[in-house]
Amino acid sequence: MADPIRWARYRWQRLISTEGREGSRPSNSSNKCHQSSKAIGKHRIVIPCLGHFKEEYEKVSKLYMSNKIRTTKYTLLNFLPRNLFEQFHRVANLYFLFLVVLNWVPLVEAFQKEITMLPLVAVLTIIAVKDGLEDYSKYKMDKQINNLLTKVYSRKEKKYIDECWKNVNVGDFIRLSRNEIIPADMVLLYSSDLDGICYIETASLDGETNLKQRQVVSEIDPEKFSSRIECESPNNDLGRFRGFVEHSNKDRVGLSKENLLLRGCTVRNTEAVVGIVVYAGHETKAMLNNSGPHYKRSKLERKVNTDILWCVLLLILMCLTGAIGHGIWLSRYSEIPFFTIPEPDGKLIPPTLAAFNVFWTMIILLQVLIPISLYVSIEIVKLGQIYLIQNDIDFYHEKTDSTIQCRALNIAEDLGQIQYIFSDKTGTLTENKMVFRRCSIAGQEYCHEENAKRLESYQEMDSEDEDSADHQCGSSMHMSKWQGQDCRAVNEPLNRKSLNLLPASHSALGREDGAGGAPPSGHVAFSSPIETDVIPDTQLLKKFSQISSHSCDQSEASSKLSLETMYITDFFLALAICNTVVVSVPSQPRQKMRLSSLGRMPIKSLEEIRQMFQRLSVRRLSSSPLPSVKESLSESPSSFVSKLSVFRMKMASPALDEAAQRAAELHNMDSPENSQVPQELGMVNVAAGCEHNSATSSVELSPLPKLCYEAESPDEAALVHAARAYKCVLQSRTPDQVTVDFAGLGSLTFQLLHILPFDSVRKRMSVVVRHPVSNEVVVYTKGADSVMMDLLRTASEDTNNSEMEQKKIKERTQKHLDDYARRGLRTLCIAKKAMSDAEYAEWLNHHFLAETSIDNREELLLESAIRLETRLTLLGATGIEDRLQEGVPDTIQALRKAGIKIWMLTGDKRETAVNIAYACKLLEPDDRIFTLKSQSKDACALMMSKILEGIQKNTSKKQPGQKLGNASATVSTQSPGFSAGLVIDGRTLEHVLHDSLQNIFLELTEKCRAVVCCRATPLQKSVLVRLVRSKLKAMTLAIGDGANDVSMIQVADTGVGILGQEGMQAVMASDFAVCQFRHLKKLLLVHGHWCYTRLTNMVLYFFYKNVAYVNILFWYQFFCGFSGTSMTDYWILILFNLLFTSVPPIVYGVLDKDVSAEVLLQLPQLYMMSQKSLAYLPSTFWITLVDAFYQSIVCFFVPYFTYYGSDIDILSFGNPVNTAALFIILFHLLIECKSVTWIHTAVVVGSILFYFVFTLAFGATCKTHNPSSNPYWIMEQHMTDPVFYLVCLLTTCVALLPRYLLRVLQGTLFPSPVLRAKHLDRLTPEEQREAIKRWRDDCVVNCRVELHATSRSSSSVTGAVSEESIASVLPTSKTPL
Repeated sequence: MADPIRWARYRWQRLISTEGREGSRPSNSSNKCHQSSKAIGKHRIVIPCLGHFKEEYEKVSKLYMSNKIRTTKYTLLNFLPRNLFEQFHRVANLYFLFLVVLNWVPLVEAFQKEITMLPLVAVLTIIAVKDGLEDYSKYKMDKQINNLLTKVYSRKEKKYIDECWKNVNVGDFIRLSRNEIIPADMVLLYSSDLDGICYIETASLDGETNLKQRQVVSEIDPEKFSSRIECESPNNDLGRFRGFVEHSNKDRVGLSKENLLLRGCTVRNTEAVVGIVVYAGHETKAMLNNSGPHYKRSKLERKVNTDILWCVLLLILMCLTGAIGHGIWLSRYSEIPFFTIPEPDGKLIPPTLAAFNVFWTMIILLQVLIPISLYVSIEIVKLGQIYLIQNDIDFYHEKTDSTIQCRALNIAEDLGQIQYIFSDKTGTLTENKMVFRRCSIAGQEYCHEENAKRLESYQEMDSEDEDSADHQCGSSMHMSKWQGQDCRAVNEPLNRKSLNLLPASHSALGREDGAGGAPPSGHVAFSSPIETDVIPDTQLLKKFSQISSHSCDQSEASSKLSLETMYITDFFLALAICNTVVVSVPSQPRQKMRLSSLGRMPIKSLEEIRQMFQRLSVRRLSSSPLPSVKESLSESPSSFVSKLSVFRMKMASPALDEAAQRAAELHNMDSPENSQVPQELGMVNVAAGCEHNSATSSVELSPLPKLCYEAESPDEAALVHAARAYKCVLQSRTPDQVTVDFAGLGSLTFQLLHILPFDSVRKRMSVVVRHPVSNEVVVYTKGADSVMMDLLRTASEDTNNSEMEQKKIKERTQKHLDDYARRGLRTLCIAKKAMSDAEYAEWLNHHFLAETSIDNREELLLESAIRLETRLTLLGATGIEDRLQEGVPDTIQALRKAGIKIWMLTGDKRETAVNIAYACKLLEPDDRIFTLKSQSKDACALMMSKILEGIQKNTSKKQPGQKLGNASATVSTQSPGFSAGLVIDGRTLEHVLHDSLQNIFLELTEKCRAVVCCRATPLQKSVLVRLVRSKLKAMTLAIGDGANDVSMIQVADTGVGILGQEGMQAVMASDFAVCQFRHLKKLLLVHGHWCYTRLTNMVLYFFYKNVAYVNILFWYQFFCGFSGTSMTDYWILILFNLLFTSVPPIVYGVLDKDVSAEVLLQLPQLYMMSQKSLAYLPSTFWITLVDAFYQSIVCFFVPYFTYYGSDIDILSFGNPVNTAALFIILFHLLIECKSVTWIHTAVVVGSILFYFVFTLAFGATCKTHNPSSNPYWIMEQHMTDPVFYLVCLLTTCVALLPRYLLRVLQGTLFPSPVLRAKHLDRLTPEEQREAIKRWRDDCVVNCRVELHATSRSSSSVTGAVSEESIASVLPTSKTPL
C-alpha cells in the first residue's frame, strides 16, 4: 500500500508546486507580497499582524474593511439632503416641486408662495420624520453591537485582551467562550474539545436550532503562527466557503464551510475556541445577506400609476380649455380693458401670451387633481391592514408559539388576486414529521404492522406531557412494554475532557452559566414521540437474534442465511452511520456524547469478532476480493494499526509524513487510556460491549441508552431512530470516528474518512469509513431510487450465484419501492461499496485536489463524488411516512372553489406525489390522470398534443381556443362531469420548458384542474413560476418551507414561507410567513379579499374626491374670464384635501368590511370578485369620474342660481359652495361604506366639526390673509342665514341622489354576490346555515349550466370579466332568504 500513497503524495506536491507559482526559489518577504497582491483581485490573502508578517500585513490590511458596521442610511450631516434626494425620486413629489417653483413666477402666480409650499412641505416632513425615527433605531442597535466586547490577542501584551467588536480586523486572533456570539467570520484554529470540534447554533442566520459541527484546521499558538490563508472573496453564500491554509513548508490544507465560524452564530457546548478573522464587518456573510425589507410593487399600485397619468391628461385638457377661453375672452374687448395693467415700458401683453400665462396659472390652481396625499394614505392604510392581519388570533399556532409574519408591507392587496398557487409538498402540505413505516432488506419486505397500529391510534400529547416525553428523547411508554428482559443498560459517563486549557472570557451578551444558554431538549428538532418511537417488526427482530447466535455458534451457517444476515447488518449500520446527526444526552441538553473505549463492560477479542465476520461471508458482499483481511491475520498488531493511521487525517495531505506519524504513535502509547489495554485494541477502538454468555440475551432489547439526536433533516432523524429501535444505536460522533452499539456485536467504532453531503444534483449522500473489523474502506450511500438504481453493480462483475441474487434483490426492491410510493411514503435506497486501499488512495488524490481548489470547487467535488459512488451493492430500501398537516384537504378544496389553480411541485417520486395529491384532495378519484413522461423534446410535444386531443374529445362543447397570455380563465374550461389532472416528472420538465414547447404546455395545464410536478429541482420550480407569471400574466403565489423553495418564493408575485422544521431560509425570503398551510385559507379568502376591496374602494374614492373638488374651481372659471382666480380662500382651498377630508378615507380603507369572515370562509366563490378585479375595472374608474363631474356641477350651480342677482361678494359665494362640497364628499363615503361603525361615524362628524371650527376661527381673525380678498366674519354671517343651510342641504341631496338610488336599485333588483352574501350576516345562525347550504347547491348547478358563458367572457383580449359572468357561477336568487 505504501507505493500508491507515495505516488499520490509525489503527484500532489508536483501539482501544488506548479499551481500559479513561477520559479522554485525559496520565497522571501517580497516574493510573498508580490503573490498576495497578485491574488487579491479574485481571492483574499489573510495573514496575522504578528512577527515576520508585519510589513506585508500593513499593505494587505488596507484593502479590507474593519468590523465596525453601520446599517443606518443617514448621518447628521447628510440626513436632510439625502432624504430630500430620495423623496424627489417620486414623480408626484417632483410634480409638486415644479408647481412650487412655478408659483414663484409673478406672471403665473395663483396663490401666495407659502400656501403652494404647504402640501409639499407637509408630505416631505411626515416621511422625513418617519425615515429619521427608523434610522435612529438602527443607529442605537449598531452602537450596541459595535461596542460588544470580545477577546482579541494583543501582540504587545502577549495575551488576549477585551476589545470592542468594532476594533476587530481581518487577521486578528479571537478567543470565544461557550454561549458567546461570534463577532466576525473566522476560520477555526483551536477548540478546547479534544476532538477539535466546535458546536455552533445558527438560529440567527437561518433559524435552525439544531447544532452544527465545525472542525479545527490545525491547533496553533498565535506567536508561532507562520501560515497564510487564501480564500475566496466575500460573498453572501452561507453554505459555501472555499480556500486553503498554506503552511511554511508549502503544504496546503483545504478549507470548507466546516471550518468557518460565521458572524452572529453562537458557540455551544465548547468551553473555548480560537479563530483567525477572514471577513469582518460588512464583508461577513451575515451582513451581505442582510438585504433589508422586501419591496415589491403590487398590481394595484401599477394600476393606480396608470390612472394618475389619465388625471394628468385631464388636468392638461382643463388647463388648455382655460387658456383658450382666456385668450378668446380677452380678444372680445375692442378697447383696452380697464383691468389690464400695462408693462413698465407701456406695452400691453397680447392675448396669446396672456393665454399662455393662464395655462400655467391654471396648472397651479387645479393642482389638487393630482392626489399627492393618495400615496401617503395608501402607505398608512397598508400598515393598518398589516396590523390587523398580524393580530388575527386564528393565525396563532400554539405548538410553535408563533403567528403570521408580514415581511412585505406593500403587497397585502395582492393576496386578494391570486390565480395560481405553487406549493411544495414536504413540510408544506405535510407535517415534515418523518415516521419510519416500512423497509425492504435484501429483497425481503418488513411491514412493521405493530408500528402502523401504534401510529393509527397515536394521539399527540398535551404540551406538558409532550415536554416531559421529549426530555426522554426516544425512551417511550411503547418501547418499555415490548423491551422485555433488562439485560444490559448502556449508561455511559460523559468522558468530558479538561476544559481549563484557556481561561474563560467574558460573554458577549451576558451569557448564562452552564447550559442555560442552550434551548432545552424538548425543543430539539425532529424529536417528537411520534418520530422517535418505533416498534420493530417481529420477523426482522427474530433475524437479529441470529446475529448473536452466530457470534457464539462455531458451526458454519447456511450461505443464504449468512448473506441475508450480512445484508441486515450493513443495512442498519448504514442507517446509523450515513448521516450528520449530532448525539447528545437529555440530562445535560446539547452536551456532546462521547464514549471512552475503556469505560465499558468486558469486551470480546479482536480475533473473535474478525472470525465471526468471516463466518458471515463478508467476502460475498465485497466488490473485490479481501486479501487484506487474510493478510491482517498474519500481520502484527502494530502493522495493522499503522495501516489505519494513514487515513486518520481527512483534510490534510493524502499521506502523513514520518514526523506526524511518529507523533501520533507516541500520543497513543503515552495515553493513559491506552496504557491499560493492548495497543492494537486502543487504536482500532473496537469494543464489543457484551460478554460471550450474554450475547443471546442482549438482543432482547434492554432499555435503550438515553440519547438525543439532533439532525439537520427529519429523514435523517427517522432513520437513526429506526436503527436505534433495533439496537443499532448511534452513540457518538466526532470528525474522525463514529461509534455504533450494535446488538450482539457490541460497540463498533468506525473511522470516518469522508462525508459527501446530499445535494440536489446527485440526490444522494455518502460516508466513507474504515471498518473496524475487516479493515476495509467502505462507502455507505443512501439516496433517491431514480439515481441509485443506475449506480448498482452490473451483472458481469460477479459470479453466477451472486449475479442472480443481486438481480432478484434489485427487482424485488423496485417492486417494494413502487408499492411504498403508491402508499404515499417517501422512499430511499441504501447501498454500500467496499474499496481496496489502492482504489481509495487513487480516489483520495483527486478528491484532495478538488477540496483545496478555490476556482470551480463545486464542479470538481461533484465529479469526485460521482467517481466514488459507482458499482454499489444494493442493501435495501426504506419507506417513511410524512403525514398531512391538519386542514390541508379542506384548504385546497376551498381555494379551488375560489377559482385558484394549485400546482404541487415536489422532488419526490411520481407515485408518492400522486398519492399525496389524492390524500389532500388536489386530485379526485373521478379525475382522469395524464402522465407526461418522455425522453426527448419531439416525443414530449407529440404526447402533449395527444393529451390535448383526448381532453377535447371528452368535452361536450368545443371551446374556441383561448388566447395565451390571459390568465382570467382560471375557472375550468372542461365539460361537466369531466376533469383532468396532469403529472409530469423532472426529466420531462427539461423538455417542456424549452421555448418551442412552452405555449402548448401552458395550454394543456389550463385545461387541467391540477398539476403535479415530481422529481423537480429547485431551479425548475422557479422557472415554472416565472413561466406562468410572464406568459399567462397571472398573479402567482409560491409557498414552501425549505431552502430548496427559496428561488420559487422569490420569483412569485407573493411568496409565503412555512415556519416549519427546516429552518428559516424560506421564511426570510418570503413576503408572508405562516405556521400551517391551512392558514393560507383565511389569509387569501378573508384578508386578501378585504385588503383588495378596501384599498381599491379607497383609491377610487380619492380620485372621485379630487376630481369633484377641482371641477368646482373649473366651473367658476367660466364666470371670471378664465383668469385663474378662486371663489374660496386659498388657505381653505389647500387644507381641504390635506386636513378636512383626509382621515375618513384612511379609516374607510382600514376598517371597511363588505362580508364577514365567517361567510367568506364558507363561500369561497366570493373570492372571484377580488380575483377578477371587479372592484377596479377601467369602466369603474371612468364611471367614478363621470359621477364626480356631475356632483361638481350640482355643487357649483345650485348655489349659483340661488344667489344669482344678489350682491354677495366672491368669498361669500364660495363659502356655501365649499361647505356643500364637504358634506357631499363625506356623505358619499358613508354611502360607499359596507359596514358603518362608530369609528366611521366619529371620524366623519369630527371632520365636519373641525372644518367649522377652523373656518370660524379663521374668519374671526382681523388679519387679511390674502391681499385680494378678506374672509373676515364670512362664516359667522352664514351661520345666522337660513338660506345657507337650505343651500347646503339641497345641494347635498341633489348631488348624492343618483348614486344613492343606484345603490338601492342594485341591492334590491340585481344584487351582486357580495351584496347577497352580506344579507347572510343578518340572519340567525340556523337560517344562515340553511341559506349557505342552498347557496352551495345552486353554485354546483349554475357552475355546470353557465360554464360556457364564463369561459367565453374570460377569453377576451383585455382579460376583463364582467360581474355578471362571475355571478353566473353563483346563486341566481336575489337573496338567500
